[in-house]
Amino acid sequence: MKKTCAFALAVLLAMPAFAAEKSVKTEQVDAGALTEETLKTETNTAEVKDAKDIAKTDDKKVAEDATKEVEQEPIVKEQKTSNNPKIKFPHGMQLGIGVSGTTGLNGFIGYNNKKFDSFWWKRLGIRFDFASMSSIKSKLNSRINDVVGDEGIELDDNLSIEDIAMDSKHYGVMVDIYPFGDTWFLGGWRISGGYMFGKMDLDAKLHGKNIGDGIEFELGDRTYRYDGAEMYGTANLDWKFNGPYVGTGFDLGLFCGFKIYLDAGVVFADQAAKLDLNIPVNDLLKDVTDGAPQAVTGAVYAAYEDAKADALRDAQKELDKYPYYPIVKLGFMYRF
Repeated sequence: MKKTCAFALAVLLAMPAFAAEKSVKTEQVDAGALTEETLKTETNTAEVKDAKDIAKTDDKKVAEDATKEVEQEPIVKEQKTSNNPKIKFPHGMQLGIGVSGTTGLNGFIGYNNKKFDSFWWKRLGIRFDFASMSSIKSKLNSRINDVVGDEGIELDDNLSIEDIAMDSKHYGVMVDIYPFGDTWFLGGWRISGGYMFGKMDLDAKLHGKNIGDGIEFELGDRTYRYDGAEMYGTANLDWKFNGPYVGTGFDLGLFCGFKIYLDAGVVFADQAAKLDLNIPVNDLLKDVTDGAPQAVTGAVYAAYEDAKADALRDAQKELDKYPYYPIVKLGFMYRF
């Protein structure tokens, strides 16, 4: 009994110490858990902060790169534009003005860009070409007649052509090929082809002067004599043409885009010039084919008309062999 009471008393005395020890251990566990949780929280906070810093750094770098691209983009575009003449207008446009020996005052509008990167495009050009003698017709005809002189162009001993009047024009489209491209000097040579429309009128007076027994001339196989002191007739050459054009030319550079141009070519016309002849018929005109003079009336007049028609037909046959209208031009041009 005494042993039992002593054991119970020992247990009661030991319980407060056990409880205190347990409390201390519990507090230590809780403190350790708190410390571990705090470390985890601080670690997560640091990781989040680092992630935010990295994100901010990346965003700043992206923004800086975008800014650089925006700043550099116009420069790149400007460089591309300046180095690519294909899109620079009106680079390659060309204008020309000059004179043509057969069609008067000449001009053209065209395009040829020798700065193209393409092998073929730099060698190709196109022109709309036109000319008219209307504005310089009077001065040109005066010059022609000055060259012909007062005596005119002699056809026979007492028959000549005088007072020549010329009027002409043409227009068409030409394609130019520059075989040497932009090669210095040789790059100015071109071969041209196209299609032309035009018209040429040539009028002249036939002047006969009485020398000796009168003015004699032949029409066909008939002989006629004009017994007057002078005789005037007219001759007309009318040529309305259209057809393909083939020629060659050269552009000789001067300075700042100005050049001298030369063109020489021919139009393969669909028809030759038409000739007409008019000789006045009056009492002074005689048919002397058979020796005795006969007045050109009645049957003799009909024979005269037939003879004139035969002469014109023969002349027309010769003209029909040459349906080629020449065009020669010289002038100044400017290429942008």
